[in-house]
Amino acid sequence: MVAAAVVVAASLLIDRLVGDPQSRYHPVAVLGRFIGWWGVPDRYPVRIQRLAGVAGTVATVAIFAAPFALVQFAAPWYLYLLLAPFLLKTCLAWRALEEHTAAVVRALEDGGIDAGRARVGMMVSRDTGHLEREHVLSAAYESMTENLVDSIISPLFYFGVFGLAGAAVFRAVNTMDAMLGYRDERLRIGWFPARADDVLNFIPARVTGLLLLAYFAAKGRFAPAYAALRRDAKKRPGFNGGIPMAVIAGGVGVGLEKPGVYTIGCPERTLADAGAEVVRAVRAATIIFAILEIAALFLLWSMSYT
Repeated sequence: MVAAAVVVAASLLIDRLVGDPQSRYHPVAVLGRFIGWWGVPDRYPVRIQRLAGVAGTVATVAIFAAPFALVQFAAPWYLYLLLAPFLLKTCLAWRALEEHTAAVVRALEDGGIDAGRARVGMMVSRDTGHLEREHVLSAAYESMTENLVDSIISPLFYFGVFGLAGAAVFRAVNTMDAMLGYRDERLRIGWFPARADDVLNFIPARVTGLLLLAYFAAKGRFAPAYAALRRDAKKRPGFNGGIPMAVIAGGVGVGLEKPGVYTIGCPERTLADAGAEVVRAVRAATIIFAILEIAALFLLWSMSYT
């Protein structure tokens, strides 16, 4: 338990120091290429595409999680402490979320609306070619707030419950959902990983919502944060991503809008003025969750010796 607590802290420190290196040999990049190989609907007759999605999901999870499980269960403690922080770091992306969002802001400031549209198009799947300035910023901050769960809280949660293998299983499923979970020609092959991702994110999304409500309560913004949660959390497709988006939008006092699809929050201020507070809320939720997890791991360790 003590080793696991050290790994949580060390992995977040590594993330803040080195970010997410762009390399084709990064484990998640290799994972993506493998998914891209088997996850092509045209490879399979329509009638077996759902079955292919199930088989591909199981195989991908098993292959990706195997080295994580090997370190977790077979490595001596000193090797575990050396390798585990780096392995857990590959399953989360805290600094990268901030960097991608900041890149959109810089593109708007330095290159204008066209540069901002192009940059945010690298983060979201929507058509960004005709977005106005506020909608460009909204797309960037929507991605950040939604991925607070996918890219930070959920990997840490499953590490705390199941160790390195748990974090790896989540990362594999979430990556498959990001690549295949769309209502287009990938609908059948991506159905299973998309539903699995919904299930795995269910508890972490609600834990994140509670942490954010506590954070905004401390800032005197509980009422608007809670009102936005109740009113807007279900506006976004899916039953997880809207939770952190709504609480942060309400707590900060901004609107997050995908034109023609949903509007979350009540815009008291523009995202250009309040974007930094969105980033602070994401940081706060991450740090609070990490502290609570580390404390819980130490508590479990102390209880095991009483």
